[in-house]
Amino acid sequence: MSKTIPDDVIQRAAKLREQIAYHNYRYYALDDPEIPDVEYDRLFRGLQELEQDYPQLVTHDSPTQRVGAEPLKGFAEVRHAIPMLSLGNVFSEEALADFDRRVREGLGVEEVVYCVEPKLDGLAISIRYEDGLLVRAATRGDGTTGEDVTQNVRTIEAVPLKLYGDAYPAVLEVRGEVYMPRAGFEALNARQREKGEKTFANPRNAAAGSLRQLDPRITATRPLTIYCYGVGVVEGTELPDHHYAILQQLKEWGLRVCPEIRVVRGMQGCHHYYMEIEDKRDTLPYDIDGVVYKVNSLAQQRELGFVSRAPRWATAHKFPAQEEMTILENVEWQVGRTGALTPVARLLPVHVAGVMVSNATLHNPDEIVRKGVRIGDTVIVRRAGDVIPEVVSVVASKRPPDTQPVETPTHCPVCGADVLQDEGEAVPRCTGGLFCSAQRKNGIKHFASRKAMDIDGLGDKLVEQLVDAELIKDVADLFALTREQIAGLERMGEKSADNLVAALKQSKSTTLERFLYALGIREVGESTARTLANYFGTLDKVEEASEEQLIEVEDVGPIVAHHIHTFFRQPHNREVIDKLIAAGVHWPDVEVVQAAEQPLAGQTFVLTGTLEAMPRDEAKAKLQALGAKVSGSVSKKTSAVVAGEAAGSKLTKAEQLGVEVWDEKRLLALLNEYGVGD
Repeated sequence: MSKTIPDDVIQRAAKLREQIAYHNYRYYALDDPEIPDVEYDRLFRGLQELEQDYPQLVTHDSPTQRVGAEPLKGFAEVRHAIPMLSLGNVFSEEALADFDRRVREGLGVEEVVYCVEPKLDGLAISIRYEDGLLVRAATRGDGTTGEDVTQNVRTIEAVPLKLYGDAYPAVLEVRGEVYMPRAGFEALNARQREKGEKTFANPRNAAAGSLRQLDPRITATRPLTIYCYGVGVVEGTELPDHHYAILQQLKEWGLRVCPEIRVVRGMQGCHHYYMEIEDKRDTLPYDIDGVVYKVNSLAQQRELGFVSRAPRWATAHKFPAQEEMTILENVEWQVGRTGALTPVARLLPVHVAGVMVSNATLHNPDEIVRKGVRIGDTVIVRRAGDVIPEVVSVVASKRPPDTQPVETPTHCPVCGADVLQDEGEAVPRCTGGLFCSAQRKNGIKHFASRKAMDIDGLGDKLVEQLVDAELIKDVADLFALTREQIAGLERMGEKSADNLVAALKQSKSTTLERFLYALGIREVGESTARTLANYFGTLDKVEEASEEQLIEVEDVGPIVAHHIHTFFRQPHNREVIDKLIAAGVHWPDVEVVQAAEQPLAGQTFVLTGTLEAMPRDEAKAKLQALGAKVSGSVSKKTSAVVAGEAAGSKLTKAEQLGVEVWDEKRLLALLNEYGVGD
């Protein structure tokens, strides 16, 4: 049975809570403490002792109730009554001027008054108070739905559990940024290192991780704080009609507001504020990545409204990326999924924008030459937000005498195939598309696609599984797959396996043009593959053709000829082709048609709508066999548009341009005239 609380104890506890609330207000909201920490601690301990003696005294909003509740099993979802919108960004004075111009034009005024503030690098939060008591806190989430982190936010000392004063609204949703001050971040990482635990990369990550702990008692140990920057739902009281005034009102209710907030006039005021904050950026006790400009008048905000998920009346002006100097120790070349080689700088590790950076992109060989980068150089590294760090420039004055030039590989570092870099192109590429493991998945997906080998049922996800399970190393391995191997994969049963085995068997019978296209030779699309097949007739002749012979083919220029010639000079590519033929992939030789025997050479047709006598693909092939080009779009150069049932916009455009329109009957008559109608 609980003991009776004497009246003087009740009064003393109430007095202590009132004093602590007052001093919290002075400390957090006004940043103007009235008493030393030791005196505050004495008041706090006094309340704790009373509550220990008389547990009935403990209230939900008592300042002692911040230690954290029991661990949560997960975060519940919270739907924001008013969405938490994102801000648009500007990165230059020109872009800022455009923003200001749009605002002025939207309002029809000569000058706009803005409320400006630093853009903190933390985690956005919405805190709901009802009758002055904190009842819920939620993360931004996707802007519409966030996570309920009430128990964790209650542990943040700068967040009042009860609003100060008595003139607050019946319902008040406060929006703010939870962050970790730099000093607190360094202290937290020092503790983590002492315990042998993982350290945090930067204050923002530390704040986000701390606020999303399932155990609020852990959050309570983290040095989190908050600055409030706006409101959501407000009921029961009219707030001021200007943004800056609202923030000052929040301060009066005990909510923490950034002391750097100002009101400025026009573009010039925004520019001066930006320069002021940028100058003091490194001396601020918290991380920021720019400043925020908001139209101060709420009436003007409402007039301007929103675009997509962002307000037209506000924007964030980001600071330039942070940069550091370090040593470039080596350059390695990564091979992408399409064969592109990218140089990656291996750096002496350095902290840039709060992250330890040891790798940075050099983009391409042209950039290396332009920047004069050499191995062993001191370089400036930039990291902007989540963008991959890059080497910006070389500090020439620090260059030692033993630096080495960066050489572009002549052979692929993954498969050993020749590396080509076309004149006028910045990116070198591996030519081992059929066997290079870096390009394996892309190459197989292309090989199996509908316009190539048309292997029904071999989708992208299945290709990923087959490669990851090391069941296929090149396209020829597809035809050695067994039903047992396929059936053992995720979401693949025996019936699916049987269907794929049957599709693989069926795909072995193809055409030369499809096979050439399926090989994935750079710059060789369907049209070029068809032209090659019709010109040479056999694969052997294509393989053995010189660059000079290839250039003689219509639509094959020097660059494409070089790609084709180089592809077939790679021994591994030839080995894979031999494996495909040994596996049973076959096609009929093509009867070579001389240009004089192509009656429709130089003419361009467009097919639209549904044809009854034959599929459009078949009609397209027959027109091409007669030398015609078949295009997907109508222009003044189009010879005729063949319009089938339910022809659409292409027919309309042909009529607008005065292009001749044929029906299917006329097309069939033309094909029959040249003996290819059946």
